[in-house]
Parts: sequence; C-alpha cells; structure tokens
Amino acid sequence: MSKIFIIRHGQTNLNKKRVLQGRIDEPLNEDGIQQAKAAAQMLRSLNESIDFVWSSPLGRAKETARIVAGDDVPLQTDERLIEMDYGPYEGADLTAPPQEIVTFFGDFVNQPAPEGMEPLSQVVQRLGDFLEELCSKPPQGSVLISTHAIAMKGALEYLTPESNGAYWGKHIQNCDIYVTELKEGIYTVPERLTL
Repeated sequence: MSKIFIIRHGQTNLNKKRVLQGRIDEPLNEDGIQQAKAAAQMLRSLNESIDFVWSSPLGRAKETARIVAGDDVPLQTDERLIEMDYGPYEGADLTAPPQEIVTFFGDFVNQPAPEGMEPLSQVVQRLGDFLEELCSKPPQGSVLISTHAIAMKGALEYLTPESNGAYWGKHIQNCDIYVTELKEGIYTVPERLTL
C-alpha cells in the first residue's frame, strides 16, 4: 500500500495579482514559500513522510515539492503534471476577464474550453495516464505529486469518476493537499488533508 499526496503549488505573484498563469514559469513568492513550509509541517504533524516526488516541470511546482519533501527525496518531473494550456488566454487579467473565460469558468461541466485552450477531457486523460503508469509500477513508499489547480482537479476527476465534474467548480487553494491510497492496484477515493 502506498499513500499518494497531491499538492497544488504555493502562491506566486501572478496568483496574488489574479492573473491566469497557466504555463508561465513563475516562481513562488514569499507567501508561497511559507505555504509550502506549512504544508510540510502539517505532514510532519500527521507523522507522514515522503519517499518519492513527481512534479510538474514548472519551477513553482518543483520549488513547492522541494520544500515539502526535503532536498534528500528523489524528484522526477513529468510533463503530464503541467498546468492546463490556456493558449491565447495565458496571462489574462482575472479581475476583468474576457467574457468567454467568465462563461467557461462559470460552468466547467457544460461549457467547452474556449478555442485555443486545452480541453478539460485532455487534462483528465493525461493526469489519468500518469496515475495509471504510477499504479502499474507502484513505488514502495509514500509519493508527493506537485502540480497545479486545474491539473489537480483533472487528477481528482480521474480518481473519482462518480463526481460527475464536481471538482471542476471546487476551489483549490495554494498548497491544498489531497491524499489517496494505492491498495492492490486500486486508488481509494481522494480526501482533502486537514489537521
């Protein structure tokens, strides 16, 4: 049995400014570093340790993983863990977003992604492919997966198909952690980790 912890990266300045960040490679800001340290402390207080790390290739996810897991834990990156490709909407100001973004974000389940954006079905597929590969070669120990808000929702949707899209509308804060267990080749229903 392996525990799999899935974390959203800590805050960046673009998060703070409410900019649609996507695949822009923005580092953690000071608040983001503190959020990652708090996540590490929470895991320690629950007597949880991390043996392996897989991360999105973007710096904010890798930096979060390093702070949470520690420098001595092996870290591998995987392109499938990267954030949704927002295409022409990368860098959009979310305090005054284009109408098609308002429509899409207002009803992820029934509204298709605007043209040029990665479809949500593709996000679920690539996160599902990653999780199935992990399942086929289960690590001996606990795993941290460091990723992004929409990518994380894609993973949670894959792991909970009966949710019928409920995770798309759920707010995932910086450094929120969900945990699932891999038991005999099957993932348990993920739960949000809290103290």
